[in-house]
Amino acid sequence: MCDTLVVRGGGAVWFAKNSDREPGEVQRVERHAAVADDTTEKLACTHIEIDQIPDRQATILSRPSWMWGAEMGVNASGVVIGNEAVFSRKVMKRGKALLGMDLVRLGLERGSSAHESAAIIIHLLETHGQGGPAGWRDKGVRYDNSFLIADAAEVLVLETCGRDWRLERVKRHAAISNAYTLEGPVTMASEGAPTEGFGASDETWLRPTFGRARERRACALAALERLDRPDFASLAGIMRSHDRGDGFTRGSNRDLCLHHGGLMRPSHTTNSMLVRLAPGEAPAIAMTGTKTPCVSLFRPVAFDGASSLFSDTLWEQGSKRNDALARDPSARQQVRNRIAAAEAHILPAIEAGRPDVAEALVTAWDDHGLDAGSGKAEIDAPSS
Repeated sequence: MCDTLVVRGGGAVWFAKNSDREPGEVQRVERHAAVADDTTEKLACTHIEIDQIPDRQATILSRPSWMWGAEMGVNASGVVIGNEAVFSRKVMKRGKALLGMDLVRLGLERGSSAHESAAIIIHLLETHGQGGPAGWRDKGVRYDNSFLIADAAEVLVLETCGRDWRLERVKRHAAISNAYTLEGPVTMASEGAPTEGFGASDETWLRPTFGRARERRACALAALERLDRPDFASLAGIMRSHDRGDGFTRGSNRDLCLHHGGLMRPSHTTNSMLVRLAPGEAPAIAMTGTKTPCVSLFRPVAFDGASSLFSDTLWEQGSKRNDALARDPSARQQVRNRIAAAEAHILPAIEAGRPDVAEALVTAWDDHGLDAGSGKAEIDAPSS
C-alpha cells in the first residue's frame, strides 16, 4: 500500500509520496550519476533483461534493497515519479516481466520531461509487460501499477491494467492510492483500454477494500483542497496523518502514515519523499530515509553535495528508534515536538535551494541525538 499526491501552487509543482511495504524491508536512498555513450547492450532489471540505452539521466532514487527498481525518485531534468500497486484481474499470475518499480526507475533514467517519461513507461509496458513477485519476503504478491509523473510544467496520472493503459493530465491536484481512479474519457489510452475506465470488471475486490485505498485517497484529496499555499511543512503534515490515534495506537488502513498491524494491516511506511519542482530551478528534495514519517525527520538530498540519507545504516537506525518509541508514548510526543522545531528551519532551507544549509542543521540534530523521554530508555540511533 502507498499514497502519492501532487498539487500546484506558488509557481511550483509539489509532490509527495509515502512508500508502504513490508515493515522489515530496507529501503535505500541512492544517487546515480548521469551516463553517456554507454556501450552495454543489456540491462538486468529485477526479474528480466531488456535492451540498455547509451545515455541516461542522473537520478536520486528510493530503492527497496533487494530489487533493481525504485519506489520513487527524481532525475536531474526535474522529473519525479511514484507508483502505486493496483490489483487488476489481468495481473500476470505466473512468469516474470518488469515490476512497476523497474518502470519508475527506467522512466527517470530515460526521460527528460514528464511527457517523455510517461511515453517511455508505456512503450516498455507494451513491449515487455509487467509482473513477477513484487514482495520482499512474500513472493506471492503480484500487482499492476498506476503512476504519478510530474515536472515543473506538466502532471500526469498513468493507470495500467495488464498491458493496457490510460493517461490523464492533472490541472491542479491529484492523489493516487491502491485503486483505479480515472473515470470516463482521458487524454490518451491504449486501444484495448475501456473508455469508461478500469472499473469493477478489471479490479479485484479484496485488497483495495480491506486496504482502504479509496478512503486514503479521499483523505489526501481533502487535505490538498484545504491548502492555500503548498509548502514542505504542509505536505509533511499530510504524509504524517492518521485517521485516529497516533499510528502506534489505534492504527488503521485509513492512515496515510501507515503502521504495521498484523494480518489485516501488513504494510508499513518505509520511506517518505517531498519534492518541489519550479521552472528554471533544480528540484528541491527531502526524504526521511527510514520508516514511520510521524517520528522521522525529513532530510535534504540533491544532485551534488553530502547527504545523511546516503548512510548505509540510517534505515536500520530509524527502525530501531521506531521500535523504542512504540513502547513509550511520552517519548513519541517529545520526538515529534523536536522534529517540528527542527523542520521549521530545515524545510524552508531545502525549499530555498540551500540543501547545504539544511544538511548542516541535520548534522547538528544527529550529533545531539534524541532521548526517549523517560530517562530510562535511550535511543542510541540518530534521528531520521
